Amino acid sequence: MPGRRAFLAGTAGLACALVLRPAAATPESMLAAIRALTGGVAPRTGRVRIEVPPLSENGNVVPLTVAVDSPMTPAEHVRAIHVFSEKNPDPRVLSVHLGPRSGRALLSTRIRLADTQTVIAVAELSDGSFWEQSASVVVTLAACLEELPS
Repeated sequence: MPGRRAFLAGTAGLACALVLRPAAATPESMLAAIRALTGGVAPRTGRVRIEVPPLSENGNVVPLTVAVDSPMTPAEHVRAIHVFSEKNPDPRVLSVHLGPRSGRALLSTRIRLADTQTVIAVAELSDGSFWEQSASVVVTLAACLEELPS
């Protein structure tokens, strides 16, 4: 019968493994998150341009730019830009809400990517339509799943 120390060490090891290795999204869960956002409507391809390097040496700081073709007038504008990934712990990476006074439908930031994967940007327009574009990124040093230094 194992002693108290062995039990505590085993329990601590299991807890660390669960904390340091969060559940990853899957391509299916990413598509389910997009369907939930769009109410089941398949986004059309076009109007959205996503720029992300095809090869990223560090998944902790992957540059991302998303632009949407829109006049950004009160009658026709981008309501939101959503970014999804297929292998991060959560498929929804970010959501940015815009309005006609935003000037341009453009966002530029850095994101974390857990592994080599596809990133999808979905634009929600004022007419209720959804548009998307995807890009693949090869990540050599994964983020989100790394162990913390001791």
